[in-house]
Amino acid sequence: MSVKMFLMWNSQMLIDGGEDVTVGTSLLEASNLVVLKESSVIHSNANLGVHGQGLLNLSGPGNWIEAHRLVLSLFYSIHVAPGSILRGPVKNSTSNAITPRLNCLLEECPSELLHPPEDCNVNSSLSFTLQICRVEDITVEGLIEGSVVHFHRARTIYVPSSGTISVSGMGCTGGVGRGNALSNGAGSGGGHGGKGGSACYNGSCIEGGVSYGNAELPCEIGSGSGEEKSVGSTAGGGIVVMGSLEHPLSSLSVEGSIRADGESFKGITRDQLVVMNGTVGGPGGGSGGTILLFLHTIDLGDYAVLSSVGGFGSPKGGGGGGGGRVHFHWSDIPTGDVYQPIARVNGSIHIWGGLGRDEGHAGENGTVSGKACPKGLYGIFCEECPAGTYKNVTGSDRALCHTCPADDLPHRAAYITVRGGIAETPCPYKCVSDRFHMPHCYTALEELIYTFGGPWLFGLLLLGLLILLALVLSVARMKFVGVDELPGPAPTQHGSQIDHSFPFLESLNEVLETNRAEESQSHVHRMYFMGRNTFSEPWHLPHTPPEQIKEIVYEGAFNTFVDEINGIATYQWWEGAIYSILSVLAYPLAWSWQQWRRRVKLQRLREFVRSEYDHACLRSCRSRALYEGLKVAATSDLMLVYMDFFLGGDEKRTDIPAPLRQRFPMSILFGGDGSYMAPFSIQSDNILTSLISQMVPPTTWYRMTAGLNAQLRLVHRGRLRVTFQPVLRWLETQANPALRIYGIHVDLAWFQATTFGHCQYGLLVYAAEEERECISVEGIDGAKQVEEESRLLVSGVNNTHNENPSGHWREEMLVSQAHRRKDSYMTRKKSYGGIIVTNSLRMLEEKRDLFYLISFIVHNTKPVGHQDLVGLVISMLLLGDFSLVLLTLLQLYSISLVDVFLVLFILPLGILMPFPAGINALFSHRPRRSAGLARIYSLWNVTSWINVVVAFICGYTHYNSQSSSSKKFPFQPWNISMDESEWWIFASWTGCVQNLTISTC
Repeated sequence: MSVKMFLMWNSQMLIDGGEDVTVGTSLLEASNLVVLKESSVIHSNANLGVHGQGLLNLSGPGNWIEAHRLVLSLFYSIHVAPGSILRGPVKNSTSNAITPRLNCLLEECPSELLHPPEDCNVNSSLSFTLQICRVEDITVEGLIEGSVVHFHRARTIYVPSSGTISVSGMGCTGGVGRGNALSNGAGSGGGHGGKGGSACYNGSCIEGGVSYGNAELPCEIGSGSGEEKSVGSTAGGGIVVMGSLEHPLSSLSVEGSIRADGESFKGITRDQLVVMNGTVGGPGGGSGGTILLFLHTIDLGDYAVLSSVGGFGSPKGGGGGGGGRVHFHWSDIPTGDVYQPIARVNGSIHIWGGLGRDEGHAGENGTVSGKACPKGLYGIFCEECPAGTYKNVTGSDRALCHTCPADDLPHRAAYITVRGGIAETPCPYKCVSDRFHMPHCYTALEELIYTFGGPWLFGLLLLGLLILLALVLSVARMKFVGVDELPGPAPTQHGSQIDHSFPFLESLNEVLETNRAEESQSHVHRMYFMGRNTFSEPWHLPHTPPEQIKEIVYEGAFNTFVDEINGIATYQWWEGAIYSILSVLAYPLAWSWQQWRRRVKLQRLREFVRSEYDHACLRSCRSRALYEGLKVAATSDLMLVYMDFFLGGDEKRTDIPAPLRQRFPMSILFGGDGSYMAPFSIQSDNILTSLISQMVPPTTWYRMTAGLNAQLRLVHRGRLRVTFQPVLRWLETQANPALRIYGIHVDLAWFQATTFGHCQYGLLVYAAEEERECISVEGIDGAKQVEEESRLLVSGVNNTHNENPSGHWREEMLVSQAHRRKDSYMTRKKSYGGIIVTNSLRMLEEKRDLFYLISFIVHNTKPVGHQDLVGLVISMLLLGDFSLVLLTLLQLYSISLVDVFLVLFILPLGILMPFPAGINALFSHRPRRSAGLARIYSLWNVTSWINVVVAFICGYTHYNSQSSSSKKFPFQPWNISMDESEWWIFASWTGCVQNLTISTC
């Protein structure tokens, strides 16, 4: 029948071909549409071909097209709605003559399954029972059922969740792998992809059907129980073929199911078992059939099922059927850069054997196979070989993906997957972080090192560069700074004019300014400020004027002057607050802040005394007029300040100023506080030198001062009891023997402590020939020690130290004696607290501050002179320190930028500050200034150890985290090499160079 459109509405078309050959094949042709609605049926008990050029639509439940052999062809689209059925052959057919089946006893694959004819006509000689040929798009929401179902030259097939393509139980009841039966009726399962399960009943067993067919290209129907004449016999699964070798399917998308399951005994399924009455055994289950797919791509949804399982055996010892075969024959698998995944498989593929009942055994599992994959791909679905493996042969076995050579993988690298898989070595990789650089995955530091030839050559080049730069620095220092000048007395200015910026009497306009020698001649007394000039303990003067100046000052005006001075010397609260904050953040900055505020405070005191104060406390009219009766000066460390009083010249006194001998005992206080940054020192200024020169030559005094300062540098606050002993020994063995010939003796003494408990130390100078009287020495702790009265005269060295028989020196107690009057002693007692001798050292109270540990480490270091060679060494150390710091930061940057910020800002820029501080000290002009700057540089170096420790912690944390994560790393954990544990090298070298620099400076 040929029509333009064929529409059926709740109607039936029955075609009875019977056994009449002339009507064995019926054709229905429609040039446009074929639509079945409202339970319409087309039924043929013979062959039926339906051809068209448009749409074939089975629109809903009850719409069927069935025939013993059914061919649908030439449609643009076929849609099988839910509840609709396409079936071939007819269900429950009894006419075996026209029921098409494959020859169940032949193992050869029929050629039409692999190379079907192109004409798509109904041909009774072919094996197909249902064929869909030359149709673009096929949608199966209902059921397509047959024995041998073939989709030929189709473009896409879509099976939604409600759709099913089934050949289950439509195979052979016998077949090559048919089951066997016992005499009691118990039968074994049929075999196919897997062997059938054995049947066992009442202790008797029989083997199941054999496995047959080719797993690499299966095209067989499943076998049955073998009892073809038995009512309870079971059949194997049929075969579903999609596409062909020449014309593979473009895409298959399955959300529903495609089944080729073996038949279970009497309708027994996997989910339900119907127990039959009777005492005899029953046949086994049929084996699974074949699902053969020639295609480009497949998409199995989450609930999709491809099933070729064996059927269940009878409950009386029947064996389970063997599993069938599922094969994916891929076509034109893209490789290389154009590769795209050909399968998305989220559903299930079942090929297991059916269960045996009672004593019967289960059938073996079937096979799932795929076409051999090209190089780089493996598995059933031709996926890319895992990262770190390569495949250079054709095949699908996972074992063909060989492990990449470990030697080809750099440190800090991980293998990666590439499109199309890895077919050849070397395997592609990438660095584990973007901070590492391909191809060797070096850090920025390593990249720099290996660019210049490796560690050894780089080290030599760096050393040469450091030496060259150090030479340049040394030459620049000598050019811009010049040769260091030895300390000595400043030249006396002769004939200098009056500073006209100061107010003075008009009648004294022609009076010339006195020079320094004249100043020393008119010097009356030096009054030392109390306090250490800290924010908590500023400088201050006592209100009561000393006895030495009571004759030249007005006491009331002096008290007013002291109040003004003490007010100026006091610090503001915010200055101390900034110091406290900087002490926590960066102590070297705190020290620099304190020194700056001290310098500002000293300048303010000088300006006040020199120009702002009217000198109203002085009795001399000339001193008040010329502003020359008072002068303020301080030691270089800005911790000791003193005020000198001068005679104006118009006093009618001949006993003022007193000569040096009448000023004895004279106190000379030490500057500094015994810390590393401010060691004890005695300042030999011009006025003091001029006064001492009345009895001692300046050269001798200079040598004594230099030697004493060298000893005082080793005195350490917090260890005074130990470190003052060499000073006492030096005074008695070196200083006093040299001064005794000039009639002078010096003793180490402590002076009255302040309210804060701070003691000032210094020298007590008096005439050596005078016999010292008994001194009731007030101890450091407030107690008084009673010494013997009228002891020996101050003697030489031989009376001080004696050698015992064992050859060791023995120190005898040094007792301060003088044949002075009691009133002279009382005057002296007010000026100092007590003379320090060996036995009284144990009475000293030592207070330790927060920075005691740092001070303890570096208190013995000494600044060196600026000799050219030592300057070159220091320049190299400075540059080496700075280079290692930069290399350390560069290495940390390769680890993490956060680590760089932590190292830089835990102590703000502390690790970078030593270099500019060292350059500043190296290029300083004055020796005394350079010594202080060198100590600041050393302090910065010590403080920067905090940053070095932070660098250690960052590196250790990174190393541990990397080691622990490598255990979970999916790539190559064995590639963590020893160089990752060497993160500490540059930090250690930085610390070592800092220590060397501290020791040198």
